Amino acid sequence: MEHSTLSLDEASRHCVAGLQSGITPFVRVPHQCGNGFVQRVLDGGAMGVVFPHIHNVDDAKSAVAISKYPPLGVRSMTGQLPLFDLKPTPVDSIIDQTNKIGSSVILMIETRESVDNVNAIAAIEGIDVLLIGSNDLAIELGVPGDFGSKAYRNALESVSSACKAHGKIFGLAGVYDAPELQRWAVGELGARFILGQQDSGLLASGSKKCIESLNSII
Repeated sequence: MEHSTLSLDEASRHCVAGLQSGITPFVRVPHQCGNGFVQRVLDGGAMGVVFPHIHNVDDAKSAVAISKYPPLGVRSMTGQLPLFDLKPTPVDSIIDQTNKIGSSVILMIETRESVDNVNAIAAIEGIDVLLIGSNDLAIELGVPGDFGSKAYRNALESVSSACKAHGKIFGLAGVYDAPELQRWAVGELGARFILGQQDSGLLASGSKKCIESLNSII
């Protein structure tokens, strides 16, 4: 939802369809969208939230707090959630299961400040993934689009080290046509959360292949 015009209702429909198909739905919310917005995304069926533009420890703690039920956070309780097939479920079961597996906290590291603070951020309980936002990070580092630059790769190494030190998952986003970089991130840096492509990119790629195929026989 950060870079689209999807509404909360549309996002919820996607999440519910994902749950019914055995897909784990995550939603990337708009920057500084507010606690209530995140609450509704989770209540609508998301099993995790991607928070863009995390800068410091306070941002990270806030993300955890609004995603988790007490005692880990301050998320408000409601009944009949899509995660539980809209069935009445004991409150203690909702809290236990949702805090463990139904409210992943994925923080985007895409600023110079967040890289500088990454060790302190990674140490916070309740965070699951630190996800590199490659395009914004490269711009912040003064190397827009240069994913082979020393500055960009050093930043990835710093985030990877922090993840390993604190038991967090290291992730990479924004580099969809760079298999060598992705292999390096997985093989050398231990990345376990990779964004393969966007829906718009898949649609464009599929359309291009279709046109090329048709042109070859006309």
